[in-house]
Amino acid sequence: MLERVYALEELPRLQDLLATPEGELQARFAFAKASSGRASATVSVRAVPQLLCQRCLQGFAFPVSGGSEVEFTDEDLAAASDGKRELFRAEAGRVSLRELAEEELLLALPIAAACSIPERCPHAPRFAADAQAPESAGASESGEMRRPFRELRDLLKKT
Repeated sequence: MLERVYALEELPRLQDLLATPEGELQARFAFAKASSGRASATVSVRAVPQLLCQRCLQGFAFPVSGGSEVEFTDEDLAAASDGKRELFRAEAGRVSLRELAEEELLLALPIAAACSIPERCPHAPRFAADAQAPESAGASESGEMRRPFRELRDLLKKT
């Protein structure tokens, strides 16, 4: 069992997702030999990065943990895959544990980070509610019906 701690600012592929680079990634590696004869590891990671909310563009803490079992290979990853474990590329028998931990963290993060559900996000843009009665919701102040796609319809007729 090997444990490592990496500063989030040292993980280049993570930087675009972070609101601030402060924090650390705790990683644990348990090494073994797989049935295929290759070296393998069970990797687990924990972190609380400050992610950038895709809705309000503010930072928020996102506790995350994840892990998987990987096999190390010098071979072409597509040719070496047997589907039982993830494969991780080894270069001349060497593996970057930092890159492996970073990969596991990226896999554990959400695709599009959001700080909360839209109705409760304290920083999300708010739009003024239409104060008009439901029967006149489609009408402008002058009483005429709003037709936002009129120009689009005219463009479609020209093509």
